[in-house]
Amino acid sequence: MKLLVDERDAKFILYEQLGIDEKLCKSPLYADFSRETFDMVLDEVGKLAERAFYPSNKPGDEQGCSFDKGQVKVPESFHEPYRLYREGGWLAMSDSPEVGGQGLPVVLTNACIEMLGAANWALLMYPGLTHGAARLLQEYGRPELQQIYMEKMFSGEWSGTMCLTEPGAGSDVGNLRTKASRNPDGTFSISGQKMFISSGMHDLTENIVHMVLARIDGAPAGTRGISIFLVPRLRVNEGGELVDNDVACAGIEHKMGIHGSATCVLNFGENGGCTGYLMGEEHKGMRIMFDMMNEARLFVGMQGLCHGSTAYLHALQYAKERIQGSSIERMKDADAPRVPIIQHPDVRRMLMFMKSSTEGLRALLYVAAYCIDRVRCAETQEDRELFQGYVDLLIPICKSVGSDLGFRVCETAIQVYGGYGYIHEYPVEQFMRDCKIASLYEGTNGIQALDLVGRKLAFKQGLLIKNAIKAAGQILAKMREDYSLRDLFKIYDEAQESLVQLTKFFALKSITEDFNVPVLYAKPYLDLFGDVVMGFLLLWQAGLAGRRLEEIYREQGANDDASRSRIVRENRSGAFYSGKIASARFFINQVLTQAGGKARGIMNDDKSALELPELGFAAD
Repeated sequence: MKLLVDERDAKFILYEQLGIDEKLCKSPLYADFSRETFDMVLDEVGKLAERAFYPSNKPGDEQGCSFDKGQVKVPESFHEPYRLYREGGWLAMSDSPEVGGQGLPVVLTNACIEMLGAANWALLMYPGLTHGAARLLQEYGRPELQQIYMEKMFSGEWSGTMCLTEPGAGSDVGNLRTKASRNPDGTFSISGQKMFISSGMHDLTENIVHMVLARIDGAPAGTRGISIFLVPRLRVNEGGELVDNDVACAGIEHKMGIHGSATCVLNFGENGGCTGYLMGEEHKGMRIMFDMMNEARLFVGMQGLCHGSTAYLHALQYAKERIQGSSIERMKDADAPRVPIIQHPDVRRMLMFMKSSTEGLRALLYVAAYCIDRVRCAETQEDRELFQGYVDLLIPICKSVGSDLGFRVCETAIQVYGGYGYIHEYPVEQFMRDCKIASLYEGTNGIQALDLVGRKLAFKQGLLIKNAIKAAGQILAKMREDYSLRDLFKIYDEAQESLVQLTKFFALKSITEDFNVPVLYAKPYLDLFGDVVMGFLLLWQAGLAGRRLEEIYREQGANDDASRSRIVRENRSGAFYSGKIASARFFINQVLTQAGGKARGIMNDDKSALELPELGFAAD
């Protein structure tokens, strides 16, 4: 796992920051588990990632998916690791034993996803999408459909997809044209075309179960009239046999990255024989889809972390091994020995950016998953609503910041490699290509910002952000006595106040004729919100790390600067905790100090982007 995930940091978040072995295992839902169990799971998934998923990644990228006469084949290297994944029961880790799952915490599942996704994201997309479709079936499917399809989906024997996008109806889902016509037996005949469907057709599984958004004949226009249907590629007839269901693949996309993931154009009902089964109530398709969107968007945020994590670790190893130039102290000495580039200040700065970013992202995404666990095991309605509020607030930040920052880390990794990073011989160029899509699918990051500003901030007059700020304050209150962190607390407090003032500014603008200003600057607002959240999480970590570092000093009898410096250089635990404090210092000093300027830039009320005539952008 050395070049995939910093497992030590992952365990720091799980056990020292979140304390899942204590807090979650106290709940009846997770009482059968322990840290020993969690470590065993992480060890096993690490072996699968390192021995099977990672070796299949580059060959999968090079071979890609192929399309021939309606049939799609995934890279040959994907079949064996998928078989091992399915046989290991990894798809349903956090699901109930009633559906074949293991009932593990969602946050632990996220840690496993990071390892597997860092090893081969394109491959992990197949079961990842299946899980979302299976959960939808579990929540909204009729018992007879669950009996036929659900167990096979949760086991990975059959796969699944989400079919939303159409030509001319991407982000504007309400404009979709796929139709559902009633049949006398209560089923529906589905007709239409979907595009950009990940895992829409492939040869990893015998059957693929699609969740399809469509409009029933006579339904209202727009999103109010959309329903959702289970549409299998092969349906099970009355005799229990699999028969063709008139779902055809018209082609696959040739993409910038994730070449091993089949992105398909699907035609439903070309021959009038496509049967669909209603999920939930009629005209409730969008609400049902949004219920499942938290999982999908958290999964995409994890993609940014996965690619950023492995890109950083590859760049770090390269910086330690690549000999180039002399040290800055002897740069004018032609006879000075050449040194590893990790000794050059500019490379150090890039590595610190990648380190602090991946550690902050990991904390952000794990905390969101932990909050989902707290919703699941809440003993009171008050606790359930509180933690669900945290989830709702964090999800658009996880998706947007995760994908954007993960891409920036990959880009920076290429810069560390120099020219070698730009060529196919080294892996970081693939990481960046594979990562870019994360900011686009499952709702572009601009849409995530609109969700945050338009829905989450407005909920009960800002209740979600008020609760989040209160919780952060309670956690940090225990650490404010640490004198060594006082300068960081000052910067953090100023950044948080900038966010609060900007939030109030948006609230006022939303009830005036300038209501479009919060829409115009929703994405910069989300980015600032993400900075503050990551600053909080890294500051929290620095407080924990500082306490542990002091304990190590006492244990080692380090009472002076020289002996403490030696521990940080030579003791692995001392070096780790020192690194946690350094990550917080770098991020807060280099990123959070900009918060005030970002907020002022928005509150200056500049509407030039809205007021400029279209011709003014570029004259013909």
